[in-house]
Amino acid sequence: MSLVTVIDLAKSYGPDDIFSGISFTVPHGARTAIVGPNGIGKTTLLRILVCEETPSAGAVQRARFLRSGYLPQEAFFDSARSLWEECLSAFDDLRAQESELKRLEELMSDSDQAEEALARYGPIQAEFDRLGGYTYPTRIRQVLGGLGFTADDYDYPLNHLSGGQRTRALLARLLLSNPDLLILDEPTNHLDIAAVEWLESYLSQWDGAALIVSHDRYFLDRVANTILEMSRSGMETYHGNYSAYVRQRQERWELRHQIFESEKERLEKELDYIRKNISGQRTLQAKGKLRRLSRQVEAIESLGVEAVQGKNWGVISEDADISAHSMNLEEATRRVRSLKEPSSRPPRLHMHLKAGQRSGNIILRTESIVVGYPGKELFSADDIELYRQETAALIGPNGAGKTTFLKTILGQIPPLSGEVELGASLDIGYFAQAHEGLRPEKTLVEEIDSVAPHMLLGQVRDYLAKFLFTKEDVFKMVAMLSGGERGRLALAKLALTNANLLLLDEPTNHLDIPSQEILEEVLANYQGTILLVSHDRYLIDALATQVWEIDEEGGSLRVFKGTYSEFRIQKEMEHEAEKATAWDSSRKSEAVVRSRTDNRLSADERKRKTRLREVEATINTLEGELAALGRKLENPPADSAKVQKLGNEYVKIQGKLDELMKIWESLHIQESV
Repeated sequence: MSLVTVIDLAKSYGPDDIFSGISFTVPHGARTAIVGPNGIGKTTLLRILVCEETPSAGAVQRARFLRSGYLPQEAFFDSARSLWEECLSAFDDLRAQESELKRLEELMSDSDQAEEALARYGPIQAEFDRLGGYTYPTRIRQVLGGLGFTADDYDYPLNHLSGGQRTRALLARLLLSNPDLLILDEPTNHLDIAAVEWLESYLSQWDGAALIVSHDRYFLDRVANTILEMSRSGMETYHGNYSAYVRQRQERWELRHQIFESEKERLEKELDYIRKNISGQRTLQAKGKLRRLSRQVEAIESLGVEAVQGKNWGVISEDADISAHSMNLEEATRRVRSLKEPSSRPPRLHMHLKAGQRSGNIILRTESIVVGYPGKELFSADDIELYRQETAALIGPNGAGKTTFLKTILGQIPPLSGEVELGASLDIGYFAQAHEGLRPEKTLVEEIDSVAPHMLLGQVRDYLAKFLFTKEDVFKMVAMLSGGERGRLALAKLALTNANLLLLDEPTNHLDIPSQEILEEVLANYQGTILLVSHDRYLIDALATQVWEIDEEGGSLRVFKGTYSEFRIQKEMEHEAEKATAWDSSRKSEAVVRSRTDNRLSADERKRKTRLREVEATINTLEGELAALGRKLENPPADSAKVQKLGNEYVKIQGKLDELMKIWESLHIQESV
């Protein structure tokens, strides 16, 4: 049985239909991603699945005893608990077992209660060990570190963290709680590239299922094995990752187009037959064909995409609940010719970026540059050269100084030292991450007028429609726009500048996947030069000819000339080489230290070392015997005498082990003295 089964789900708010006809399943171990345009209802669907909203129609069936964890786009913690305490709460059951084990250990020292305590101790200890009871503090540190937290953050109260930090804290707790099903709404929104890569690795090794809404195409490529494409009328399933989804989607679009064209051509031939025979000897046959054609046309007009997908429209038209009237030949001809191909493609941006005048060959050059603010150095950079029509991707952790570097290039912030030199004949277009160039009190029309005052109102409306702003939306105030709408408006303004150098700071933030795909295509065809700051690795991999990486710990910017894929391979090779060097160096150092130490050892010290090794070997042996006895006591024999014997043996070995531990500690104390 699947973990979750969704059957014909629909959601409406009053007269507004958000979605309908949603059906899908989430099997055990699935990595299912939901994609679709902004506003299609993806977040609403997830809220229904976790019972935070109710559907207008349909049903959600959940597996019995299903444990699910939900990550909303923004976490709203209202707790004075620290980050560490919040993560510890994921292990409340384990910690209760831990307390019980300590209590039983104390009881085992009492001869009157030792047997009963021992009988209870074995099974609890085995379960505690199986569930990771001895390693959960390490797991917490690993997860928090992977998501970008440091040890300094552990004691911070949750209600003192930023919104992004709270979301990451909730994600950490969810991963540590190990649910059967993770439901994640934009999990990469508040993560830098290193944290996203860690999450990808974590999910690839995780046994549970995941249902993910994400606009991060690279993340979906590495994590998802099923893509669900959501539209107003339902859900389509694609098998594989994001790249497989793109291929299959294109194939389906082409197939539907072929079906539509062939069926419309068939209807035209039917009309031609009717036209030739309606007044001749075959008039009855022609009139019969006209009646059938009338039903088919009305079915196509009524059923839309479903009719296009059908391979036999005649059957569909017969089965459909169509109260068709018999059209005359003139009406049938007009309606066949006016049939429009139903489109399953989401609305698309119609964007074009044109580089105006030709710039010089050298676009940007730096020498011994240090970036930062007075009193706060962020990083120093290799000497940089960027040439015309290249694309450089600037990457690094959040807060490393990427936006500051862009402002340094723009001359808004001077470098702490060194020089930045811009090339000749440059017209710079700047897309700011926070859209500082947009004025909240202005309307969309006024914003376009600020960069293109020559455009008439009708032209402005037509232009904004290319960026999916239609009807009265063009008179909205900027303050009323969503993050994605602000991004589209900023791109609309940028496209009117005819800049030949684009500085883009997170241009895909808040854009849905269809808009990201269009932007990628537009930038790939752009004839100017691009400096791109982004966490969108899919976009970087498609465009970058250079990768500039800021190393926050080392306080430096490193230039890699090549694509992002080549950059990743280089990084992995360097990492493996560093590990091998460190391992080899460590072994050599140990050997040298051991040799020098052995030469200086006195006879007594050599005896102490020998005795320590003997004690450690005996401890290892006794611990193995104790573990074996513990396993036997988990499923004790029916003979009570044998159980008593096993218990006595367990207590005896435990006593020997305690004595040896005291000797081991004494020998170590002698070493420190």
